[in-house]
Amino acid sequence: MDVLVVGGGPVGLCMTIELARHGMSTLLVERHSGTSVFPKARLISTRTMELLRAWGLQDEVEKAGMPREDYLAVGVGTTLTAGDFVRSAAALARDAPHSPTYTCLCSQDLLEVILRRRAEAEPYADVRFGATMTALLPGPDGARAEISWRGGDALVTCRYVVAADGSRSGVREGLGIAAEGPPPIGHMISIMFEADLGFLPPERLAALSFLRDPPCAIEAVDHRRRWMLQTGYDPETGGSPADFTEEACLAAVRAAVGVPGLPVAILGVMPWLQQAKVATAFQSGRVFLAGDAAHVATPQGGFGMNCGIQDAHNLAWKLAAVSRGTAGPGLLDTYTAERRPIAARTVEESLRNALITFRMMEGALSMDEAIDQQAGRRSCEGLVLGFHYESAAVVPDGTPVPVTGDPYRAYLPTARPGHRAPHVWLTGADGPVSTLDLLGPRFTLMSPAGAGWPERAAAATRRTGVEIATVEIGAETGAGIGAGIAAETAAETTPGIAGGRAGGVPLTSPDWAGAYGVAEAGAVLVRPDGHVGWRTAGPAPDDALTGALESILARNRAGH
Repeated sequence: MDVLVVGGGPVGLCMTIELARHGMSTLLVERHSGTSVFPKARLISTRTMELLRAWGLQDEVEKAGMPREDYLAVGVGTTLTAGDFVRSAAALARDAPHSPTYTCLCSQDLLEVILRRRAEAEPYADVRFGATMTALLPGPDGARAEISWRGGDALVTCRYVVAADGSRSGVREGLGIAAEGPPPIGHMISIMFEADLGFLPPERLAALSFLRDPPCAIEAVDHRRRWMLQTGYDPETGGSPADFTEEACLAAVRAAVGVPGLPVAILGVMPWLQQAKVATAFQSGRVFLAGDAAHVATPQGGFGMNCGIQDAHNLAWKLAAVSRGTAGPGLLDTYTAERRPIAARTVEESLRNALITFRMMEGALSMDEAIDQQAGRRSCEGLVLGFHYESAAVVPDGTPVPVTGDPYRAYLPTARPGHRAPHVWLTGADGPVSTLDLLGPRFTLMSPAGAGWPERAAAATRRTGVEIATVEIGAETGAGIGAGIAAETAAETTPGIAGGRAGGVPLTSPDWAGAYGVAEAGAVLVRPDGHVGWRTAGPAPDDALTGALESILARNRAGH
């Protein structure tokens, strides 16, 4: 077996799906007998939606989720029905053009069902719920793990282990990897309840509403009857989860809504810690940490699950490349180098969001100040799309990082090496095609039509054994005869484009070359995770592409 994935939450399931796309045999073990019954995370970021789109799951997730137009909003007030309640909707018109998809609200209990179904359908994946890893014995060439499940105990061997086993990761503790951060900033209780709040006018519909009397937050779980109330308790003053009896929960919900006699059914109560921590290392030998095992964010901003899914997307192609022998083992060292700085920044931003919420709850902000800050921090495309990697798996081109006035909110599209390849609509034979729909799970070389790059890509593949999908893009409709996807590998792995048969489709755009920073003879090499690995703005030596591949894949470093 190639990879053992420990943990069957969204991160573990996404890791299994992406590994299977790369042909890696994977065993996933999850100690719970089924997927989550609690909504937990709900916000799926634009970047995560792009990955779901690549896996053919976008439509299913959107159908299971809530209407963007109604619920991508934040509200603040004394209660849901108080006269001081104000609401601010997401900046759809401003942020949505940066991607062929957009942020979606789909509760984790529904999302996990979709992901599990997809993972179990993968021929290379063995998904076992109700299975517990009881011992892990890492070694220089892989690991042995003892697994206990309904059929008995088994000893499995694998080349790599990915620990996606949550914030209290037993794998991380067993490896002796510490998690750094402040003490827990809140002891929290989630109360899932059912109630008909259809009497609220549309201007009070919001994904998340922060309320002051009592201090709490109410989240929409679906767009019908399920809701979540988040509140806290203080152990230092004798508070505990035992205080939240059914009567206490009913009283808390009715007070937050502002309707004393509201019919309410309590569906579940879950205690949890609000934390902000990052592991000191994301790797120990052939064992890797992902998701909450590597970093824990506060829920403010909805970053935690999404950051973990990006971990999986970053790591899967690297494990596959090293396993196949097309990359040197040094490529795996870039996982921590690339993901840990992003995780640390994400956790820090979530902590800032939490502190704004605390100030509002304490009355330090007026309602106008609270809605301004809360709504402003909900717009975070700069964080979720604008992050970039700096590691040995990126070949710099000497250009500076684009500067924005607010790198948290504002996203500036760029194809600078290390950044996510920008979304640009192209014109194809059957209509608009996003550049993102042409990417992964192989390397993709994008170039202006007629510049001769497909021939260079074929030569680089012969020299390195690395498959490269090539895309040529004409500047205008009708320009560049034969412009389109030149490699058969792209046609095999581009979902949603002409029914998956993308080869030979002419692609044109007057904007692509400018957005990607290339002239008539330039080219951009995009890694399997959608991040630019190399770019040349103009002509380059014939061996430049081969050299870039060897550098990205650690083939020119010791150990390969």
